[in-house]
Amino acid sequence: MATVDITGEQFASTIEGNDIVLVDFWAEWCGPCRQFAPTYSAASEKHPDVVFAKVDTEAEQQLAAEAGISSIPTLMAFREKVLVFSQPGALPAAQLEQVIDAVKALDMEEVHAHVARSQAEAAAAAGNSSKTSGPQDGSQIPDF
Repeated sequence: MATVDITGEQFASTIEGNDIVLVDFWAEWCGPCRQFAPTYSAASEKHPDVVFAKVDTEAEQQLAAEAGISSIPTLMAFREKVLVFSQPGALPAAQLEQVIDAVKALDMEEVHAHVARSQAEAAAAAGNSSKTSGPQDGSQIPDF
């Protein structure tokens, strides 16, 4: 499967509609982004069960800001709608494969339980147990 360019309008539906989604935040003027692109594209061909999305941070400045992108390229990995990995910098092919393998190997029951506990603790700390927390992010997921 080839990489797919997504916009802010497509971002949520892409994450929600697929089991595993990797997102490369990049820009045309970024040298490391251009170096990472062939590695990312090659990985997309090796893993047809994973969606490899690309977000042009110049065209999608609001989405990049909402995602907290401060350095590019930044790679994010989502599994079952949960952000489980986020790291700036161009990864070498072997390290990208390690990330993909680790995301595929995650025990998602454990991850969802961890997220639920974190949300409950945050709500209790806020003194409002009916409050829902914001987006699930990698800070809630144990390192893999």
